[in-house]
Formats: sequence, structure tokens, C-alpha cells
Amino acid sequence: MPEENAKDIIRALALEAGFDTVGFASPEGLDHLGADLNGYLESGFHGSMTWMETHAARRSHPRALWGDVRSIVMLGMSYAPGEASAPLDAPRSDGVVSVYALGKDYHDVVKKRLKRVAGELHRRFGEEVKVFVDTAPVMEKPLAAHAGLGWQGKHTNLVSTQLGSWFFLGAIFTTLELAADAPHADRCGSCQACLDACPTKAFPAPHQIDARRCISYLTIEHKEPIDLEFRAPMGNLIYGCDICLSVCPWNKFAKVSREMSFTRREVLDAPLLKRFAALDDAGFRVAFAGSPIKRVGRDRFVRNVMIAMGNSGDLDLVPDVVARLNDEVSLVRGMAVWALSKLVSPAQFEGYRAQHLPDEADHHVRQEWARV
Repeated sequence: MPEENAKDIIRALALEAGFDTVGFASPEGLDHLGADLNGYLESGFHGSMTWMETHAARRSHPRALWGDVRSIVMLGMSYAPGEASAPLDAPRSDGVVSVYALGKDYHDVVKKRLKRVAGELHRRFGEEVKVFVDTAPVMEKPLAAHAGLGWQGKHTNLVSTQLGSWFFLGAIFTTLELAADAPHADRCGSCQACLDACPTKAFPAPHQIDARRCISYLTIEHKEPIDLEFRAPMGNLIYGCDICLSVCPWNKFAKVSREMSFTRREVLDAPLLKRFAALDDAGFRVAFAGSPIKRVGRDRFVRNVMIAMGNSGDLDLVPDVVARLNDEVSLVRGMAVWALSKLVSPAQFEGYRAQHLPDEADHHVRQEWARV
């Protein structure tokens, strides 16, 4: 069967399975990926994401992951919200969750659809296939740009003229030989709205991101107390951050996602902070079963909620913060101390310190009490 016919069939299969965009890439011409990755790791921009170092060799090139791959099918699935900026407009007393995490875990949704397309590809053409959704050492964004799905904007995320910035990526590696699509041209021009909007200045330069300063990294990947300089800039963001995506002008072309699995789950309807501050581990697991939020665990999540409470200026939340001063987890207690210091008067804070500090055994939490 001619290559173009095979591509048309695969594209139709992908669109039928719920994907919104499809492109084809060759593993050739990607030798620069390894050097780019090594430069990123050497800079330390990956922070505590040591898995990036551990699997750097396999991530450096598609053939390092699977030597038999001849073609890569890159697919995108929109999760665009109704209004791109809506999540950022929430009152300070409400928590904000990144749009991608409002519904079901995209890993499960996208992988299921990928397997459907890949299975049909294998059945029709008799070639081997492997599917990847973010959990394997695959550099999805450069591959997607190579396949013509869009370009990596100055915020390093993929941007599409059709889908804006709001879409998930999946990859099918195959032994089927397919003609590659042309890479997409960079359409950012002189715009740097994403760089200017970042409240923690996570972009050292265009097309570079220092994860250690990124709110998405801090609220999801970072396991320790969040550094003082980043707490106020986090505002009411309790899981992830969409600021650099939301301000991208190309989002005016993004249509609302047609995938019902990504619609907001009821537990994430506002108000969030008061409800989530009281979660224990069992309650957290029930609330976020089948959600990507579950991967951070209760302790990190409530840590984030405490910071958002401290930034809220809402005195009605003081009792909820005070309750967490006695939390079993020092990570939560420490952030509760900081939040309390932002919500009550110095005299009130001194009263709480006199009550709690003598019994506090954790060094880091004692430092939080002493900081104010």
C-alpha cells in the first residue's frame, strides 16, 4: 500500500478515536535531542527530577528507546477549557487547579485511545507498534514539533495554530515506514507574553525553563517545603499552573475540548481551600481516585493548600489553618505556620507560637515559627 494511503488511514483512525491532530515523524535528523537534553541536565534546571538523568540515554533519541522504530506517529488530544483565562480569575479564597487535571487522568484516557489506533495499525499493516504517554523516556514535545503538530513556544510547551496550548500528546512508534510530515515553523514572533507573565521568573531565556522556579514543578514534583521566595507568587495555585499557557495569543483559536473525560469533576467545584485543608490520606484518595492529582499524595497537596490559604487574605480560613498546626506531617505543619503568619496579627501569632513551639520537635517547622 502506498505510504500516503497508509497515512490517510492512520489519520482517519486517530480522529475517529478522539484525537484532534496527527502528524508523522522520522527518527532521522534528531541527533540534536541528546545534546539539548544534556545541556538542560547540566544546568540543573530539572531540579529533583532525577529520573530525567537516570533515563537520559534512552530519552536522547527514539532509537535509543527502540532500535527498530522506523516512523513515529504523534497525536494530540485537546483539553481546552471554555474560557482560557477562567481558572486564573477565581477568588483568592478558592484554590486553582491546572486545567489538565480537572477531569480524569489523561494518562489513562490518552493511552486507551492510543492502543486502539496502534492495534488497528498493527492489524492492517502487520507492523510492530509501541505506545507512549508521558510515562516513558520520550521527548514528546520536540517529536511533535518534528511531526508538524506545532512548535515549542518560548515557554517550551507546544503551541498549535488549531489547538492553542491546550492539548495532550501521545506517540506511536512503529516499524512501518511512513513519509515524515514537515516540521512546523515557529510562530511566536516577537511576542513574549508567556515569559512576562510568569510570577516566579522561571524562564532564564526564551525556550528555556528552570523547573526549580516553576509553580507546576513546585506544587507537583517538589517534595520538600517550598522556598519562601515562591510562596507569595504562587497565589491560590494548589496544583500546577496555567499562567504561561493562558496568556498565549494562539489560544484564541482553541476550540473547547470534545472529550468528556476532561470535564471538571464535582469535587473541584469551588470553594476548594476549606474543603481540602481538612483532607486526611483516606479522604484524599477517595476525592482524587482516577485523577492526576492523586500522584502528589495528600501531604504535598495540603502543603499547597496551606500556602494558598496564607495568600488568600480570608480571615474565615484561620480556624482551618490553625487545625493543621497539629497535623501529623511536619511538611503540612510548617506551611500552616507560614499561612497563619500571613492571616493574623503579630500579637495573635505570638500567642499561637507560645502554645505550639514548645512541643514542636521538627527542626524545619521550628524554623518556620522563628522566621516571623
